[in-house]
Amino acid sequence: MSTDAAFLLVSFGGPEGPDDVMPFLRNVTAGRNVPDDRLAAVAAHYSLFGGVSPINAQCRALFGAIEKDFAANGVDLPVYWGNRNWHPYLADTLRQMAADGISRAIAFATSAYSSYSSCRQYLEDVDRARAVVGEHAPRIVKIRPYFRHPGFIAAFTAAAERAVASLPEAVRAAPDLVFTAHSIPRSMAAASGPAGGAYQAQLAEVARLVAAGLGKSTWRLAYQSRSGSPAVPWLEPDISDCLGALARSGSQAVVIVPIGFVSDHMEVIFDLDVEAAQTARDLGLPMARAATPGTDRRFVAMITSMAAAFESGRPADVPGGEAASLCASGCCARGSQPASRPGARPGKGT
Repeated sequence: MSTDAAFLLVSFGGPEGPDDVMPFLRNVTAGRNVPDDRLAAVAAHYSLFGGVSPINAQCRALFGAIEKDFAANGVDLPVYWGNRNWHPYLADTLRQMAADGISRAIAFATSAYSSYSSCRQYLEDVDRARAVVGEHAPRIVKIRPYFRHPGFIAAFTAAAERAVASLPEAVRAAPDLVFTAHSIPRSMAAASGPAGGAYQAQLAEVARLVAAGLGKSTWRLAYQSRSGSPAVPWLEPDISDCLGALARSGSQAVVIVPIGFVSDHMEVIFDLDVEAAQTARDLGLPMARAATPGTDRRFVAMITSMAAAFESGRPADVPGGEAASLCASGCCARGSQPASRPGARPGKGT
């Protein structure tokens, strides 16, 4: 073991009580001049869930699962957790790591794809946190997008199978599959990845692989949680529009698989479990929603394999190229229109 090395779980953060909601939303929208009355409208969504986003609880569960799996597999790295927009803040976590003698760490972000908001912005926030800590801040190496890792695909495939099984027996034989992810501005999507257009292509690849695991060759990709000015084009179709189209085409049932998310945070429980579910009921369309990876053993084993590779000095185990590396300069630019990462919009929150 190298006693100066560690593993860092990096996530977005979320409020854990009613008093946290407005300060959290101000953090998320800092520098964007979003008025408090607009944030208050967003905060109302949190009131449906007691002012609590599930994302921090999800991260605690994942943190514990990672520690347990590391111990079981001989990965001798201490585990830390830092958020971009709420406690525990990244800067506070890096400060503690420095005090503990950690000089380098591999960072696993709870976002699997390439785009400014799902990858590049994590790097920027890590750099800002390191600058706050100063010269003793540990060096952080972020794992590249891991969307095509077999453990990631397997977790979604198993969850989709369970969702199909939960449908009423009469419509269980041939449900339509709809894969969802957070919408982002089209300009951001066009700038994603080294050659552009990576975000949509990566989502389509995951959808194809999961559908194939279910023995299906047809599926749809839809988006959720868009926000901002209606004048700014975002990725479409919206999940509700997609459900309407399926109902008109004679669909008997639908299974929604939220491949854009690694945990059941606010975008999932509000946009899908509340809004999309209501749309499906209004349409008379039976719907089941697949779980996100969360602490699925296959997902956790994927993380452990990446950390083990880092500990031994090998490239992390992610198909498609070297995993433990920073993005190329200029990769995943923000695009021509400002926007927050998936989950940070003044719409529903994370």
